[in-house]
Amino acid sequence: QVQLVESGGGLVQAGGSLRLSCAASGRTFSSYAMAWFRQAPGKEREFVAAITWSGARAYYADSVKGRFTMSRDNAKNTAWLQMNSLKPEDTANYYCAAAEVVWKSGTYYHTAGEYEYWGQGTQVTVSS
Repeated sequence: QVQLVESGGGLVQAGGSLRLSCAASGRTFSSYAMAWFRQAPGKEREFVAAITWSGARAYYADSVKGRFTMSRDNAKNTAWLQMNSLKPEDTANYYCAAAEVVWKSGTYYHTAGEYEYWGQGTQVTVSS
């Protein structure tokens, strides 16, 4: 199995940027597709972004498309979420997730139940 630890959250003004990191340990990082989800108080956990095991393709929720970028470096066992043009509605606890899967071209997992491993989360707060 793989262990995931997120970092990089914090308080930022609207329009600002943050970069979240997800450090993995345990089994071979490149065996896993990775994703970011977020959960605001009183709301369900929602998909933000996902990336294939190789990093060749990334997928985004419509709400973050064009503002967030997900990437990974398998040599560093790390995935990132670069968040630009942040809005107050981006405020949430952000979670890194992993699934041991190779997606067919154009497909990806976008529901929480499809991911086997989770980090503890990192809080992002965007002030208006």
